[in-house]
Amino acid sequence: MIVRHLNYSDISGGAARAAYRLQQGLRRHQIDSLMAVDCKFSDDWSVEGPFGRLDKALARLRPVVGAACVRLLKTKNAILHSPALLPSRWPKRLANLKSDILHLHWVCGEMISISEIGRLPGPVVWTLHDMWAFCGAEHYTEDFRWREGYTPQNRPSYESRLDINRWVWERKRNYWKRPFHIVTPSHWLGRCVRESALMKDWPVTVIPNALNTDVWAPAERSLARRLLGLPEDQPLVLFGAMGGGQNLIKGFDLLRASLAHLREQRSDLRLLVFGQSTPHEPDDLGFPVHYLGHLHDDLTLRILYSAADVMVVPSRQEAFGQTASEAHACGTPVVAFDTCGLPDIVSHRVTGYLARPFDAEDLAMGIEWVLADSTRLAELSHNARVEAVARFSEAAIVPQYIAVYNKAIEAWTQ
Repeated sequence: MIVRHLNYSDISGGAARAAYRLQQGLRRHQIDSLMAVDCKFSDDWSVEGPFGRLDKALARLRPVVGAACVRLLKTKNAILHSPALLPSRWPKRLANLKSDILHLHWVCGEMISISEIGRLPGPVVWTLHDMWAFCGAEHYTEDFRWREGYTPQNRPSYESRLDINRWVWERKRNYWKRPFHIVTPSHWLGRCVRESALMKDWPVTVIPNALNTDVWAPAERSLARRLLGLPEDQPLVLFGAMGGGQNLIKGFDLLRASLAHLREQRSDLRLLVFGQSTPHEPDDLGFPVHYLGHLHDDLTLRILYSAADVMVVPSRQEAFGQTASEAHACGTPVVAFDTCGLPDIVSHRVTGYLARPFDAEDLAMGIEWVLADSTRLAELSHNARVEAVARFSEAAIVPQYIAVYNKAIEAWTQ
């Protein structure tokens, strides 16, 4: 079986890392798995990037044009919007590349147009890493137009000017006549697909994102702290996201509010933040903060997870929550809100703590509960590692994907 993965990038960004890890896991299980991207950052021969200077230039230019189109919309939803308007060279390239399964991942950034997605040949599996596929142009939204269809009557009051979201959704409905087999990394996202006006009749399978748990494994905590120059005798609370505290959906403001509650209970914590360098004027969070910057290699991230006592994921929306699964694989308990994809990773009071959604005080209570008892902390750490191996390892995930590929091939040949 030859599987051809299509994703905007290979290793930059959460969706890219998830797609690349699956591609590599399939290869380790003797599946001929190859990847094609618009932006290649690795030197992996099994990943095919743009050909020549023209393709590279177009890959950089296309997102700029797409962003200009989105500016015709005025909205308070600051999350990324993708019109997927521009035609690309991918249909022709894919037609010349031998494969039994085409596996789509995050194909935005004007990588391929909506009309071209509808014309893709052969059996197609599509792993969703956010809500874009069944929404308009939005990648995440709290609005429910995607449930009932985008109409002039249900446009939210916070939008004005050109209704890009309705226009993009209508294009998807017009061009996507053949259902693909959808995979979602969480039950929440799977329910969204089944409840959506656009994809409610498409086949959906829930499969978590894969991890190589031989690589993502606990390191000795005191050694990890010494390697990173962190104190060995104080509780360390870890938070991480692309853009750090700048991305509203990742909930850094909710973490800040929870830290205000924690200050009333203890003063010995230190906060670790990755995904963001030290700001010019750092906020006073009430505790010392170590900004680790942007970390891209798995080894450094593994050491960082292992150094922390607890990982906090205060996200408002997560398709899965890959930092949480990585932390668990390294034996680090996770405190998060009981919402979206995070309950698929964190088992309440077994591998961490699930707070009432967006209740900063309960989030603080969860952090304190994890840290308060050293025996309980050790048990949570053990449970986190055991569950990560059982649920997210390549040995657990790859057979599930092979089963989906076989279903997609069977449906195509009927």
